Formats: sequence, C-alpha cells, structure tokens
Amino acid sequence: LAETTFDGSAGGGLVTAQMRGTGELVNVTIKPEAADPEDTESLGDLVVAAVRDAQTKANAMTEAKLGGLAAGGPLSQGF
Repeated sequence: LAETTFDGSAGGGLVTAQMRGTGELVNVTIKPEAADPEDTESLGDLVVAAVRDAQTKANAMTEAKLGGLAAGGPLSQGF
C-alpha cells in the first residue's frame, strides 16, 4: 500500500491531487480555468477538497486491506 497512489479531485476535475498510501502528497494539478485571481479562496477550497478525496480513497483501501489494524494509523489522523 505504501507505493500505491490514490487520485482525488474537486470541482468536476478542475483540481486533482495524488497521494501515496503512506499519506504523502505527491502531486496537485490545477486546470487554468480554476485559477481566478479574484477568487483565490475558492481555489484553496478546491485544493483541500481534492486532497481530502484522495485521502478518503487511501483510507478506504487501507481499511479494506488491513481491516481493524488500520484504525488509528497515520492516514486516519488527517492533515
């Protein structure tokens, strides 16, 4: 699981995040149309949502593979 990557997205794919099973964030991609200089707060919200989506997927896979052993692990703690 440590080297497995999980993709998350927000805003209909305007922002995507990729993280490893260890919780390491390895990539964030922002489409140009998501970058409105007049509304940087929304862009920040999209980045957070994409990272959380990837984290949720990683947590689900960890739970599926390890069951109760995964409870309280590093990914369950959040950022």
